[in-house]
Amino acid sequence: MSTSAKYAGAAERWSERQYADSVAYLRHRAELIVSLGPRLEPGDRVLDLACGDAGLADFLHPYDYVGVDASEEMVRAARARGAQAELADLNDYEPPKPVAATTCFRAIYYAGDRRAFFRRVAGYTEKKLVFDLNPRQYDVDDVRADLAAAGFDRVALRPFFVPQTRALPAPVAALLRIAQRSGPLARAALRLRFTYLVAGSRS
Repeated sequence: MSTSAKYAGAAERWSERQYADSVAYLRHRAELIVSLGPRLEPGDRVLDLACGDAGLADFLHPYDYVGVDASEEMVRAARARGAQAELADLNDYEPPKPVAATTCFRAIYYAGDRRAFFRRVAGYTEKKLVFDLNPRQYDVDDVRADLAAAGFDRVALRPFFVPQTRALPAPVAALLRIAQRSGPLARAALRLRFTYLVAGSRS
């Protein structure tokens, strides 16, 4: 099945339907894109690979956002939100000029060759690559090695404890965000669920 066929009829309001509390989920993701690893400055260009409907763009207003997706339906939905979006496969795309940050969420498995993908991204990314990683699916040390081979020799990891499918009361959500920094407790939680956000950058 082609990517376009997969999302036919499903792209409109994709973000709102994918996340029980899309505002909390995407806002926190955006906060970490800015702060994890080298900090972004207003006006920095952010390239969002596999952007879907570009729901993330709503939370990156001080930055120059451009999304890329392989689904025509998703690109149309992103543009309908007012986001700049282009149709392309993340394995092949290269922007016309360098970007400060490249992001790739819920899509790293689309990379045909992960190390080659990181190398391609490193060629046009000036500050950092940010993506999510399920530590129960991928070995973190293997991913670190692939990043280092691409020139991203500095790696920052942050647990991401915002549920995708359940909206939490504000006090519980606040406690989970504190737990993201709790070392052993966070690592224990990651053995069962949740993901890391990873920022790869250069020394």
